[in-house]
Amino acid sequence: MDTRLLKQIRPAALILLCSGALAGASDNATAQWPADTFAVLCYHDVRDEFRQRPDSYTVETRQLAMQFDWLREQGYHVISLDELIAARREHRSLPDRAILLTFDDGFESVYTRAFPLLKAFHYPALVALTGVWLEEPAPGESNLRYGDEILPRGDFLRAEQIRDMQQSGLIEFASHSYGLHQGIPANPQGNLEPAATARRFDSNRGVYEDGREYAERIRLDIAKSSADIERLGAVRPRAMVWPYGAHNRTTDQITRELGMPYGFTLDPGLNAPQIPLSGIRRFLITHDFAVADLARALREPARPAPLRVMHVDLDFVYDANAEQQEANLSLLLDRVKAMGVNTVFLQAFADPDGTGTAASLYFPNRRLPMRADLFNRVAWQLRTRTGVAVYAWMPLLAFDLPAADPAHDHWVLASELQRQGKVRRLSPFDPLVRAAVRDIYQDLATFASFQGVLFSDDATLNDFEDASAPALAVYRQWGLPADVAAIRAKPALSAQWSLEKIRYLTQFTLELADLLAADHDDLRTARNLFGGVVGNGQAQEWLGQSLSDALAAYDYVALMAMPYLEGQRRDPNRWLTHLVAVVATKLDGLDKTVFELQSVDWAKGNRPISGSVLAAQIAVLRRAGARQFGYYPDDFRNGHPALEALRPALSLAVFP
Repeated sequence: MDTRLLKQIRPAALILLCSGALAGASDNATAQWPADTFAVLCYHDVRDEFRQRPDSYTVETRQLAMQFDWLREQGYHVISLDELIAARREHRSLPDRAILLTFDDGFESVYTRAFPLLKAFHYPALVALTGVWLEEPAPGESNLRYGDEILPRGDFLRAEQIRDMQQSGLIEFASHSYGLHQGIPANPQGNLEPAATARRFDSNRGVYEDGREYAERIRLDIAKSSADIERLGAVRPRAMVWPYGAHNRTTDQITRELGMPYGFTLDPGLNAPQIPLSGIRRFLITHDFAVADLARALREPARPAPLRVMHVDLDFVYDANAEQQEANLSLLLDRVKAMGVNTVFLQAFADPDGTGTAASLYFPNRRLPMRADLFNRVAWQLRTRTGVAVYAWMPLLAFDLPAADPAHDHWVLASELQRQGKVRRLSPFDPLVRAAVRDIYQDLATFASFQGVLFSDDATLNDFEDASAPALAVYRQWGLPADVAAIRAKPALSAQWSLEKIRYLTQFTLELADLLAADHDDLRTARNLFGGVVGNGQAQEWLGQSLSDALAAYDYVALMAMPYLEGQRRDPNRWLTHLVAVVATKLDGLDKTVFELQSVDWAKGNRPISGSVLAAQIAVLRRAGARQFGYYPDDFRNGHPALEALRPALSLAVFP
């Protein structure tokens, strides 16, 4: 595998920086940055001519000089890490439009080409050293492995060069790890994922490293890196520049304990005061990055691209035959690439019978059987091969736990059997249930790489639920009667009950999102809501869902704009138009709502809905003001909905 694909875990940086030249390089139209905001530029190798080493992350000496000159002419202030830390620690103001320069990997060109320019401009910089590339090759050899390349040892810094730069007062050295700048096997299929955040899979034993082994591996590596940098003549580092930008709360805690509380990622964007110094954003500079692109990057960040979503059942990828499963995955990858979407909601649980309740999962976990260790494999392939963001689509309550589990059959209980929800769900009020669900989500975070989470439509409680004993105990804490009939008998109590349940479910999802975020930097959140919630005053009480609440709580709301599911057969376009109109009245409504259409008519024997019908419905939504679209499900095995009909309406691509 080409390990350069690992850098694609932050493709937004490349999309932003390499999106085309401006008419000119002037930055005069740039809006004033918020106070105490700064930007960081990330460079790697510097060559006099790109053809000397045609790597995407190599810049030419002339290109670097032009960028330095432009920063000076446009009034940017290049600062040191020391100045940044002092400003935060002592609550001092940063210079207006402050810039921090960084150079990764420890190439010799930082000394021979960048350092003379830094001295000429009197610009400080942070240089991140990777220990394994500073070592001498094995006896009889003169080269080192750099990712998938073989480079001479002379391409990397030597001790005397490090000491010279240290003594200049312009250069501070950071750790780029000792040997974490590589991919390690992170699943049974052998996908290589960033060594700092992935759990190593041992194919000989068929097991993953546990939490203790993982933390010890990271600690030993970073401690060695820090000691080696000091041994080479630099000051012991206080900053960690994460390979591929990959880090999590465990790695951050380890670096803090080792005296390196400052961390740098590859998340693009400006660093406002609320951005912690353990997760500093950087703009990745590439070989085709002109001065005009620098002007573009240093403006106020552009609005994120609107979401275009394929909602995918992993049940369609799974096959007991490994060869057929890989063939299914290839079909999915080709389909996603061709459709031109930028987001995939990917099923992480198994529901082959369509019951809506998960009896097994597609990742290792301690609570449910694992149908196959497949989610991480597919999510990683989607991310690196097609560039989409992958959201783990997960139930909140619809888990069918084994009989031996302490929370088995602790179901939501309706006060009237005829109003019991169609999908069996565990009671969110039961402490044993909450512990089980937290375990499941924690294991998802540990054993898979993804960019967001989609909480499924099972996160709901109707107006007769929940009447279980744990639920009644919580109602008493809310100041309500411990009796559903008594609550329903008084409109004021019923309204309070509905509102409290909505908040309770939302808070539970946010607790789970925080668990996931511990292992996934910059995790995005989304939640499925039924279309019936919108524009119906009683739907909030009936379903325990609120559009306004969801818009405030999550990055996105995946609104099930599914007219046939909602019985809107007579005039579905009118219903869709009304849906958009109501969403538009909500704060951030159109910016955060993804209108998710149905590609199957389940009430008509799972009859497929044609791609041309979906395209027409997207046109209706777009005319009404909607900005973000998706559909469920995608049948990539049979090419439904038809690519030719749907792609022009769904894709963000301008051409073709």
